Amino acid sequence: MEVALNPIRILKNEAYEEKAEIARLSSFVGAIAIGDLVKSTLGPKGMDKILYSSGRNAGQVEVTNDGATILKAVGVDNPAAKILVDMSRVQDDEVGDGTTSVTVLASELLREAEKLIEKKLHPQTIIAGYRLAADVARDALTKFAQDNSKDEAAFKADLLNIARTTLSSKILCQHKDFFANLAVDAVLRLKGSGELSAIQIIKKSGGVLEDSFLDEGFLLDKRPGVHQPKRIENAKILIANTPMDTDKIKVFGSSIKVDSMAKIADLEMAEKEKMKDKVNKILNHKCNVFINRQLIYNYPEQLFADAGVMAIEHADFDGIERLALVTGGEIVSTFECPDQVKLGSCDLIEQVMIGEDTLIRFSGVALGEACTIVIRGATQQIIDEAERSLHDALCVLAATVKESHIIYGGGCSETLMAVAVSKVATETAGKESIAMESFAHALLQLPTIIADNAGYDSAALVAELRAAHVQGKHSSGLSMDEGKVDCMKKLGITESFVVKRQVLVSATEAAEMILRVDNIIRAAPRKRVQDRGMC
Repeated sequence: MEVALNPIRILKNEAYEEKAEIARLSSFVGAIAIGDLVKSTLGPKGMDKILYSSGRNAGQVEVTNDGATILKAVGVDNPAAKILVDMSRVQDDEVGDGTTSVTVLASELLREAEKLIEKKLHPQTIIAGYRLAADVARDALTKFAQDNSKDEAAFKADLLNIARTTLSSKILCQHKDFFANLAVDAVLRLKGSGELSAIQIIKKSGGVLEDSFLDEGFLLDKRPGVHQPKRIENAKILIANTPMDTDKIKVFGSSIKVDSMAKIADLEMAEKEKMKDKVNKILNHKCNVFINRQLIYNYPEQLFADAGVMAIEHADFDGIERLALVTGGEIVSTFECPDQVKLGSCDLIEQVMIGEDTLIRFSGVALGEACTIVIRGATQQIIDEAERSLHDALCVLAATVKESHIIYGGGCSETLMAVAVSKVATETAGKESIAMESFAHALLQLPTIIADNAGYDSAALVAELRAAHVQGKHSSGLSMDEGKVDCMKKLGITESFVVKRQVLVSATEAAEMILRVDNIIRAAPRKRVQDRGMC
C-alpha cells in the first residue's frame, strides 16, 4: 500500500523562491527592460522623459534625459533591475556622466548572454569569455587614449571639446559653446584640486539660459538682518551651527505654574539675559560677520545690529561646509574659547541684484578658486535639468583634469574595442571565443542605438564604421549632424577616458553578477508584534 507524502516546506508562508532557468529568465527580463527604458535617451538626438511623481510630492514634474535621475525615480521590484539602478548611481557619483551608457551596455551584455544560454553555453563559460573580452577592450582603449596635458592650450581645447560632447546630449545642446566655456573656466579655477564643492550653483528663475554666468566671488542666497550693515570690508567671519531662538519660551510639552503675570515676565527676562550672554560670547571672537546655519530670532538679531555685526541666518543649510571651505573658517557650536576658533575671512561682503532677487557676494575669499555659477531659465524644470547637465559636465572635466587621457566619441571608442575583441576572439580556442564575439556585438549596440535615436539607417552606418576601424581609421565615428561616418578628431568630438573605462568595467561586472544567479529567494516580511501592555 502506497502512502502519499506531503512535500516538505522549508520557507515561511510568505517567502518563496525562483529556481534555475526561471530565476535566470526573471533576472534577464528585468535588466533588459531597464536598458530598454533609458536607451532612447542615448546620444545627441536622444529624447527626454517626464517624471511625474505621486504620493507625498504628488504633481511634481521633472523633465530629464539623465539616466541616473530617471532610474532613481523609477520604482523597480526586480532584483536584477535594482542592480543596474545602483550601478548607474555609482557611475554618477564616480565620474558624473555615462549613466545611460553603462546601463544600456550592461543590458545588452545580458541580452547576448541570454542567447548563448539558449544555445546551452554554461554561464561560467560566458563569464570567462566576458572577462577576457573586457581585458582586451580595456587594453585597446588605453592604447589609443591620448594625453595633451603637457601642452596647456591643447589640453584646454580638449577640455572644451569634452564639455561640448557631454552637453550635446543634454538640454544645453543649443548653447553648448557658451556653457562649455563656463564649465571649463570654473574647473580650471580649481587648479587641479578637483574640489567641486568650491563651485556653488545657484538657480534663479527668469531670463533665458544664456543669461547664466560665472561669478568669481561666492554668492549666498540670503539677506543680512534688519538694521545691520549691508557692506563690510575685511570681513572676519564666524560660522556657527547653534540655536539662536531661546528668546521664545518653550511651552510645548512643558508645564509652568506661576501665581502672577509678573513671574512670566521674569521668565522672559531670564531667557533674554541668557541669549544676551550667548551673543556677548560670540562678539568676544572679534568677528564682524556672524553666519548661522539655524534661525536667528528677533532679539539676538537686534543685539547684533546694535554691535554693528552682519548676521546671516539659515545660511546654506545643505552646504555650510562649503561656506567654511571657501572662507577658510571653522564651524563652531560653542563659544567658550575664542582663541581656539579659526575665523573665516574675505575682502568684501556686499549685496548684489540678480533678476529681482538680492544676494550676498563674498569677494576675495580665502580659497581663491571658489566661484559661483548662476543658472537662469524660463521655468523651474528647465533650470533643474540645466543644473543636472552642468553638474555632469563639471564632474567629467574634474575627472579629466585628474587623469588627463582623452578618447574620441561618436561610437568611436566602442567600435574600436569591439574590433579589438573580435580579432582576439578569432584567435581564441574554446567556447569562450563565442562569448567574446557576443561581447563585441554588445559594444556595437551603443553606436547602433545612437544612430537609431537620430533616425538614421543604423545597420549601414555601423557596418561602415566597423569597416573603417578594421582598415585602421581609429578616429572614425558617427557624425549625427550629417548622418555619416567621419573623423572625430577633425570634428572635435572628444570624451573622457576615465568615463569610458568606468562604463566598460561597471557594465561588465554588473552583467557578470547577474549571470551568476541561479536562485532568487524572496524573504517573508517581518511581522510587527504589537505591544499588548500589562494585563
